[in-house]
Amino acid sequence: MEIISYNVNGIRAAIRKGLLDWLRANTYDVVCIQETKAHPDQLDLNLFEELGYHHCWHSAQKKGYSGVAILSKQKPDQVVIGCGIDTYDNEGRIIRADFGDLSIISVYMPSGSSGDARQTIKMQFLDDFLKFATELQKERPHLIISGDYNICHKAIDIHNPTGNKKTSGFLPEEREWMETFFNSGFIDTFRHFHPEPHKYSWWSYRANARANNKGWRIDYQAASESLRDRLVAADIYPDVMQSDHCPIYLKIN
Repeated sequence: MEIISYNVNGIRAAIRKGLLDWLRANTYDVVCIQETKAHPDQLDLNLFEELGYHHCWHSAQKKGYSGVAILSKQKPDQVVIGCGIDTYDNEGRIIRADFGDLSIISVYMPSGSSGDARQTIKMQFLDDFLKFATELQKERPHLIISGDYNICHKAIDIHNPTGNKKTSGFLPEEREWMETFFNSGFIDTFRHFHPEPHKYSWWSYRANARANNKGWRIDYQAASESLRDRLVAADIYPDVMQSDHCPIYLKIN
């Protein structure tokens, strides 16, 4: 199974920039999308069905904001919307699809970059999400959590760790949360295969950051420890440019 996670920063804009052509040229089994910024009734869903995808959506109540989706070649056995906490579910941040014994989540974790109030919400979300994921693992032990975590885990994951040490997305408490998360039974699948530096998944639109590879790795596909022996490959595709993020790839048996 080949799984993509992609923060498209607005699915309608990404489609205009060639998202469907890119999907048509590849044969990914599951595509986890974040920041759709659209409700399904604002899209021509036939475009995804023509590519052979089943689709499920969780949109924010606020139009043009947040939202997650999962496209899959195989119809899921079950789709679960949200995490049961209204504050987050109203923002369309979590959707899960089950395929046999495997569960895949598309998650869009909050950003705290707009100010202290959103940073407080982000930290509360992280605490609640860790509890949610830990409990879910008991019920669904083969779990993949794909999405935009909005955090760089280690200095290797950001182009300027010293200059960004007080910046949301690389704060000590956020990085500590990532450490706790990965120590709670999850594998950073990209780092499982790639220990090398300068591999990023998001670049600012400012200062020609992408061309100069001054980026952040804030998108992850985390897999339960129970899937370790089933991991085959992982990658990042910086040359795919429908968004300020790029797709990240995981292959499992």
